[in-house]
Amino acid sequence: MTAPQKASTNLIRLGVVLTDRGSRYAVSGAPVTSRNEVDQVLAELKRERSYAKATHNTWAALLPTGGLKADDGESGAGMVILRMLERAELRDHVIIVTRWYGGKKLGGDRFRRVQDAVRAYLDQHST
Repeated sequence: MTAPQKASTNLIRLGVVLTDRGSRYAVSGAPVTSRNEVDQVLAELKRERSYAKATHNTWAALLPTGGLKADDGESGAGMVILRMLERAELRDHVIIVTRWYGGKKLGGDRFRRVQDAVRAYLDQHST
């Protein structure tokens, strides 16, 4: 029996990049080329208890096989991330926006906060 492989995912965590009405948003990402690698990155991120207990870990990736996304209960947020990846032409990369719900509904502003978080990641990634 072989030992489980520990993936080196090159996960980049920017941590909490903004807050709005009590909700906190963090953004993370990593280079990936397959759905399996996306799953490895998500597993690595969720090894940290606070990320595992977050309200949402929404993500998207542009892979060689096409775009993938998951809302994790934050309806429509995965598409927001995917569109931003497409506009930035950032391929073979996953971006995860984590939200810890602060008790007040944000309505449409939640999409702006997702965009702000992704923008913070893209700004950091391009430097």
